[in-house]
Amino acid sequence: MRVAKYQKVNDERKRRIRGLWRRNGWFYARLTIVDETTGLKSNRRVRLEGARTVAEARNALQDLQKDRRDHTLPVLKRSPKLADYWDEYFKFYAQARDAKRLATIRREKSSRKRWNQHLRDVRLNEITRAKINGFIASRQKAGVSPRTVNLDIISLRNVLKRAVDDGYLKTLPTQNLRPLKVNQKKRALVTPEQMEAVFAAAARLPRAGQQLADCLRLMCAAGSRIAETLRLRWGDVDFKRRQLSIGADGLAKNRKPRVVDFNAELERHLKDMASRRAPDSDCLFPSPRRGEKDIPIVNFNKALYAVHAMEEVPKIGFHDCRHFFTSHCVMAGIDYMTIAKWVGHQDGGVLIGKIYGHLSNEHARRQADKLVLKPVPASTSDNSGN
Repeated sequence: MRVAKYQKVNDERKRRIRGLWRRNGWFYARLTIVDETTGLKSNRRVRLEGARTVAEARNALQDLQKDRRDHTLPVLKRSPKLADYWDEYFKFYAQARDAKRLATIRREKSSRKRWNQHLRDVRLNEITRAKINGFIASRQKAGVSPRTVNLDIISLRNVLKRAVDDGYLKTLPTQNLRPLKVNQKKRALVTPEQMEAVFAAAARLPRAGQQLADCLRLMCAAGSRIAETLRLRWGDVDFKRRQLSIGADGLAKNRKPRVVDFNAELERHLKDMASRRAPDSDCLFPSPRRGEKDIPIVNFNKALYAVHAMEEVPKIGFHDCRHFFTSHCVMAGIDYMTIAKWVGHQDGGVLIGKIYGHLSNEHARRQADKLVLKPVPASTSDNSGN
């Protein structure tokens, strides 16, 4: 099949219009583009989709030339399909120095399947807010929770941000897109007595029972997440300075290490664990199948399920331990900024106040009930008869 050649375009006076071409009934603008990353120049022919006459084509060409001068020229190179670009995205982060956490990669790969079903043949520059809203509507219609839909949107946003860096997009179609409202159930405030019952039940398990009890107690005393707790090593424990370092391996949720100052329970528990420390491991929770490698246990999920199966034992999840720590910090009157530093929040305590502020108010009311104001007896010195 013979491909039609580009033909020069003349105005009504038969004069050549520089930079304007025609092929197969379409008008094309030829522009010299400077790559903002490399500084290299290249010539591009851009089809002028809305131009049907010479006058319209010339106006469209002038608009592009103005955008080029103002550095607002849209991306003119052909962008890949979303389904294909996912592979480039994951390849980049597999080699990047600031690689994503494995949990994040797994979540994004799960989202990829759903986005590919919805936008498989759509190119990056063709993804619009309407298409994204269509995805959201279809997921909601299928009964998917708002939180899960929000996570899918975050995954797409991360991919499109990478596309901006690669020069395929100028702006994000997800810009100013508000997340769906998530109605989170209010967690019940767990009492110390309930926690002690869970610790005792865990310790009775024949396998990994004591390790699970130690892990739960440590999380309640330090406010750490389960994944970062399992990765702790004895080098993270400083008995002299009375501090526990969390996330020193760079794998914390926000990639920032933090220090939790010892409270009485945390110090007592760590000393108790140190007295029972495995002599051949630096892990606080060494894997029973570590062999010659000094690796921590993978998880305590099965052991915790076994505790849940016991009668009259509260069904406590791992995150309830973090909630327990934060709640009791608030009720102890510790300022929100300090609590945020201990638990690894980067907002200076805003989230602490938003979620746990009611506990502080209830605690204040209970303290107020203890205050008894009695009439002050009149001084006898004032009745001296003067």
